Amino acid sequence: MIFEQLKPQVEAITSKKSSVDERLFEICQLLEKHIHYYNWVGFYFRNRNKEELKLGPYVGTPTDHTIIPFGKGICGQVAVSNQNFVVPDVSVQDNYIACSMTVKAEIVIPIFVNGKNIGQIDIDSNTPDPFTEADERFLEFVTQKVSEILQ
Repeated sequence: MIFEQLKPQVEAITSKKSSVDERLFEICQLLEKHIHYYNWVGFYFRNRNKEELKLGPYVGTPTDHTIIPFGKGICGQVAVSNQNFVVPDVSVQDNYIACSMTVKAEIVIPIFVNGKNIGQIDIDSNTPDPFTEADERFLEFVTQKVSEILQ
């Protein structure tokens, strides 16, 4: 499976000595390139002590959603719930912030450092209902590796 093949590459990226943002961007590139239904891959992080998320490195169509208040959209809900959020069909989600008309599904996995939710990886797909439990487990692995470079 592609996820098992990507894990060593994620570990190699996170162990580099380049800047955190460069490594996060490289992870975005890796995932978007090798997983055909990952059409937008990015990171959002808590904006200092504010109750909002700020866009970090990403790959995909540019977005106007560089700041997301806690509780708004899928990302904002994950910032509050501390739980993975998989949306098979964004069109039926009440609290969804549309980034692109082509997006059909979204998955957001929180990043924890010392038990605190400090950000998340956000992935949009132009494919309806593509995400499985395997995506969740793989992205939890990715966020764990990212948390290690953020400590």
